[in-house]
Amino acid sequence: MTEQLVFDLAAPHPPSFDNFLPTVNAEALAALQALSAGVGSETGVMLWGAPGAGKTHLLLATVAAAVAHGRSAIHIADADSVSAHEVGALEQHTLVAVDGIDLAGHDAQARLFTLFNGLRDRGGHLLTASRSPLSALTLREDLRTRLGWGLVYEITPLSDIDKPAALSAFARARGFRLADDVIDYLLAHGRRDMPALTAALAALDRHSLATKRPITVAMLKSWLQRDFDLNR
Repeated sequence: MTEQLVFDLAAPHPPSFDNFLPTVNAEALAALQALSAGVGSETGVMLWGAPGAGKTHLLLATVAAAVAHGRSAIHIADADSVSAHEVGALEQHTLVAVDGIDLAGHDAQARLFTLFNGLRDRGGHLLTASRSPLSALTLREDLRTRLGWGLVYEITPLSDIDKPAALSAFARARGFRLADDVIDYLLAHGRRDMPALTAALAALDRHSLATKRPITVAMLKSWLQRDFDLNR
């Protein structure tokens, strides 16, 4: 049972503003917090950046915060999945967050254009995410123009310098303290992308609770070696 707990990654906490380390993205985070509270005046807000930068995290966090404020909000994981008959229903929300607009085909772009206009007429907001900047996207010009009316932010991935603080914050959110030497060892010997790093910490936390042992470098070394032995 204990062995199973080591490799059964604990479910990460739901994305929120509290578990997103803003660093250079502080301006974008502030704009999204205002948007979630219904303070923002722009109909459209667009986030763009490399995969893993945190765009989806921020879309989900904004939707969750909007719902907590009593607003009607929804997240669409795939821009190409929005069907024509759904647009009318989506327009009734005060906030619609749409991922992957860079992957939207021509028909989906037309529906996003209609959705933008419908939300604007009702005082709603459209939050979108893309892997590329607006100028580089192959979009209908009318949709590009509408999106360009609003705020556009590049979301920059965490640098290696920022990762220790992010991991410490993640640990505190789960209710435990992570020593500096554990963070240093994990960054030196584990995968360096934040989803993998936080998943590893969640698994270690689960293992620590199961074995009633604190998370130390010795535990981390043992865990990484067992993972290596199991998968080689």
